[in-house]
Amino acid sequence: MQYKRWLKALGIIPFIVSSHLVMAEQAADSVAPEGASRIEEKRLAKAEQFMVATANPEASQVGYDILKAGGSAIDALVAVQMTLGLVEPQSSGLGGGAFAVYYDATTQKLTTFDGRETAPREATPELFQDEKGQPLSFYDAVVGGRSVGTPGTVKLMGELHTRYGKMLWADLLAPAETLAQAGFIVSPRLADAIKGSAERLSRYPATKAYFFNLDGTPREAGSRLQNTQYYATLRTLATYGADEFYNGQIAQNIISQVQGALDNPGVLSAQDLTSYRVKERAPVCLPYKEYDICGMGPPSSGALTIGQILGITEHFDLAKMGPNSPEAWQIIGDASRLAFADRGRYIADTDFVPMPQGLLDKSYLAERAKLITPGKALSAVSAGEPEWRHPIKQADDVSIELPSTSHISIVDKEGNAVSVTTTIENGFGSHLMSNGFLLNNELTDFSFKTYQDGYPIANRLEPGKRPRSSMSPTIVMKNDKPYLVVGSPGGSRIIGYVAKTLIAHLEWDMDIQEAITLPNRLNQFGTFNLEKGTQAVSLEKSLTEMGFKVSVQDLNSGVQGIVIEDKELLGGADPRREGLVLGD
Repeated sequence: MQYKRWLKALGIIPFIVSSHLVMAEQAADSVAPEGASRIEEKRLAKAEQFMVATANPEASQVGYDILKAGGSAIDALVAVQMTLGLVEPQSSGLGGGAFAVYYDATTQKLTTFDGRETAPREATPELFQDEKGQPLSFYDAVVGGRSVGTPGTVKLMGELHTRYGKMLWADLLAPAETLAQAGFIVSPRLADAIKGSAERLSRYPATKAYFFNLDGTPREAGSRLQNTQYYATLRTLATYGADEFYNGQIAQNIISQVQGALDNPGVLSAQDLTSYRVKERAPVCLPYKEYDICGMGPPSSGALTIGQILGITEHFDLAKMGPNSPEAWQIIGDASRLAFADRGRYIADTDFVPMPQGLLDKSYLAERAKLITPGKALSAVSAGEPEWRHPIKQADDVSIELPSTSHISIVDKEGNAVSVTTTIENGFGSHLMSNGFLLNNELTDFSFKTYQDGYPIANRLEPGKRPRSSMSPTIVMKNDKPYLVVGSPGGSRIIGYVAKTLIAHLEWDMDIQEAITLPNRLNQFGTFNLEKGTQAVSLEKSLTEMGFKVSVQDLNSGVQGIVIEDKELLGGADPRREGLVLGD
């Protein structure tokens, strides 16, 4: 199997089990119908002291090594992020942004950090409209400099390290430096992504030179890929610190690439980079049974929308229905539709627009739950009217979020825990490279329209604003301590992937690996999407009879989760990707 050959090339042997290391890896190829996506079976990982779960074996190994050497969860996070930016460049990296939910075991405090990209000062609400005021097509907007927002990932890593790091900053960048200089093995996932984006990656000299061979063919899985520019960037950051990214030659190179993209230039400036700030924000939490489900507030829609889904479904006996019940999934699907209706109307960067206070109010969610009739799909869904002290009239959002991104879950031996979802937005972001890394296309997470039917759209583009996101890094608290660290990539589907995992674990008593592996079933806007090649397809007839339009398709989640019990850590990685859990 190609995946096993790839692991062997990395020097990682499946089923390493000793008193020191436990690793969640594939047992064998799962059986799937012809034409379905192949899913690797993965086992529940167990450890006692620390654990790291990432989307790539190289990154997981780097994080493990840092934790083994006595580093903190944040030390491991920095090293993992720098490595992911190299080995999984289509999903995240130095040119993007991230959200972090962090539990500090010393202060026993849960907090969140917003490293989301910001719109340039020269960006206008009409940036993604043509001369007639009509929205551009998605890829006309994405590819090139127009879509690039001010990156926040490096600033976020630097600030988290300053506050919570134990090891030297330079030592945390060293593993990725070594890998960039020596070369890393191209994974099957990266190779497939290059082939899928070959035309757009070929538009610009830097991306073409890096992702293609001299004869113009895409890099293949198993080949070795060096990135000397990435190495030089990391050397500069190791020597001068994270702020050098925003003030020095790296920043100048980024601006030149963005403004100099001849077919689609952008407006990112030096002032945008030097003025960028990470924001610490209070977590958004929903009381649920004996837990508190906590995550990022706006500009993320993750915690609010997941909270609404769980807060609505809590009014039905999902535990009794079980995971194979069509009625259970109909309730989950309709709860998701109601939550997404509120998301589209109300949620955006609250530094720029007001938002209702009552989106997670128990009485409001109870009223929303009354709209759902078990066994019958909702015929129509619209935003509700939660408590709002100073309401304004707003229109529903018009924006597109395509699946990409990466998630990292880490717990260290002191009990610190961090959940981070990190992204450059679409696969390969803007398709522009600078200094050895890809630049984001995060501005296309704004609504391309600014008004609808005469009313403003909350998630419209404004200078300095952070686009709404579905990234949902989550820490579930129990008795005021972390119980579950979880999250996923997947664009707007992230919310459904994380909600499914939480329901499967907390309601259906699945272990975290079983909950992650459970076939995906999502309904955001009316169509019920069922994961191709899985047991989820068996619901097609029942859901159709209930009144849903049903679509069978690949639903490529990438959930990474760690459960924290009294004397044991239990980890799971999504079998749909190359993720790996390592612990001690």
